[in-house]
Amino acid sequence: MASLLRWDPVKEFDDLARRFTPFILRPIDGRTEERQAKRAVEWSPDVDISEEEGAYVIKAELPEIKKEDVKLVVENNVLSLSGERVRSTDKSGVRYHRVEREYGAFLRSFTLPEDADSKKISATMKDGVLTVRIEKRAEAKPLAVEISVD
Repeated sequence: MASLLRWDPVKEFDDLARRFTPFILRPIDGRTEERQAKRAVEWSPDVDISEEEGAYVIKAELPEIKKEDVKLVVENNVLSLSGERVRSTDKSGVRYHRVEREYGAFLRSFTLPEDADSKKISATMKDGVLTVRIEKRAEAKPLAVEISVD
């Protein structure tokens, strides 16, 4: 029995844009060095960003990605999260009826708030979720000076 699916025209345009992105971003003159350097971003992991008392926390969903394949870089007060999810091809004779999960290179960038300390960032990976903790800078407390009145 066939199941009915609701047609989503926005999803159709998103799929079309994703399929044509490699062709649009490909250099016309065929320089392979530039093509490899400007590898098209094929998907973006979902993230949650929250703020705690002393830190900002970013949680990114990265299922089936090893922590060794994730790269975190801070440059010019921008935190960049990148990597790649590769489709496994080790099973022969497997026929897919539907593929909805995204594969390929990804890149997410986040501008750090002014009070974030870019030297105090830690990251952990557990159950397919990358958690990045960005500590806040300790604010300088105003110095209270008692002044005597003569």
